[in-house]
Amino acid sequence: MDREVLIEQVSKRIKLIRVEFGYTQNRMAAILGVSKKTLVQIEKERTQANWTTVVAVCALFKESDIMRSMLGDAPLEIIETVAHEQIDLPKRKTIGGKMWWTTAEEKGQYKLQQNVISQHFRIIDEHGYRWYSSFNKEEALFRYSQLTTKD
Repeated sequence: MDREVLIEQVSKRIKLIRVEFGYTQNRMAAILGVSKKTLVQIEKERTQANWTTVVAVCALFKESDIMRSMLGDAPLEIIETVAHEQIDLPKRKTIGGKMWWTTAEEKGQYKLQQNVISQHFRIIDEHGYRWYSSFNKEEALFRYSQLTTKD
C-alpha cells in the first residue's frame, strides 16, 4: 500500500464513516477542517481527499467499523508507515496481532507479522511491543534477522 492507494481508499469511504457516526456534512467538514463544498466533492468522488484529510480521518475515526474493515486494527500504524516509509522505533505497544495479522516467522522473543489487509510487515516482541514496521518485505526480514541474532 502506498500513499495514493490509501488516499483513494479513504476518500471512497468518507461518506460511509460520516454516516456511521451520524454526522451531517457540515459537522464532518468541521471535524476534518475542510469546507462542506470540499467534503461534498470527495463524497461524490469528483475529487479525492488530500493527505492531511486522510491522516485526520484515520486518526479521528480509528475506531470506526468502516475504518477497521479497510485498515484493520492499526490505522495509525499504517499512516505512520506510509508517511515515513518504515518505522524503526522500538517499544510501541500493540494488541499482539490476534486479528488482522499472520505470523510469517517467530524466533526467540520476536515475531515477524504481516497485516492481512494492508500487507505491511511489523516485528513485535513477546509482550506485544512493536519494534519495526515497513511495507518492504526484504527490509523487514533484514531487521528481523538483526533482532533475532541478538537473542
